[in-house]
Amino acid sequence: MCCRYVLLKDHLLEIFRALGLEPPANFSSRYNLSPGQVVPAIRTGASGAPAAAALNWGLLPAWSRLGGQRRPNARAETLASKPSFREAFRTRRCLLPASGFYEWEVRGKARLPWLFRRPDSRPFCLAALWEGRRMPDGSEFETCAIVTTAPNALMRPIHDRMAVVLAPEQFGRWLDPGANPQDLAPLMEPAPEGGLSAMRVGTRVNRTSVDDEACLLPPEPGTEAGPQFSLEFA
Repeated sequence: MCCRYVLLKDHLLEIFRALGLEPPANFSSRYNLSPGQVVPAIRTGASGAPAAAALNWGLLPAWSRLGGQRRPNARAETLASKPSFREAFRTRRCLLPASGFYEWEVRGKARLPWLFRRPDSRPFCLAALWEGRRMPDGSEFETCAIVTTAPNALMRPIHDRMAVVLAPEQFGRWLDPGANPQDLAPLMEPAPEGGLSAMRVGTRVNRTSVDDEACLLPPEPGTEAGPQFSLEFA
């Protein structure tokens, strides 16, 4: 699963400008984005070109009742068959720009957070789906879910799922409204070895109320259980 991620302002601007989009006004770097919050996204607009959007993280299927369960993640293996996601997978795919994402290692009663990002510190996008529904007041409520897949060798010792990470050359294919969903399976494979690095960070990121640059720091020596080291596969 993926339930928190990082998005630095410079990285958001880089991705939006590369796609010819106007960046969101007054966006500040976010170090602990969590489900339930509004996140910047890119989807296919009415003209067929990429368009910016602001989506609520936690997909609410159009057919479900208001106030029903929202789904922050969608398993790649069942996107085409699960009622909650199959229509969105067919027609409403989107990208969530990211600088890194967190996963938690469970060790006894401890939940130890790890930060995953590119070794070169460049931005990427997370594969996602979006859904919209009309609210009683006439407004449109738009939500999204991050697609997850099996872990790669780097993630496997820490967690049994990982977010689907897309490189720039894959953005257009994921957004293409004419793409056959069956042909998108290669995009939803685990990130290749060497594509990500992992670093233990402090447990302050466990609290959704904490969102500052210190979320990216390793644990202070002697303050937390667990190893304090980085992993990187060449």
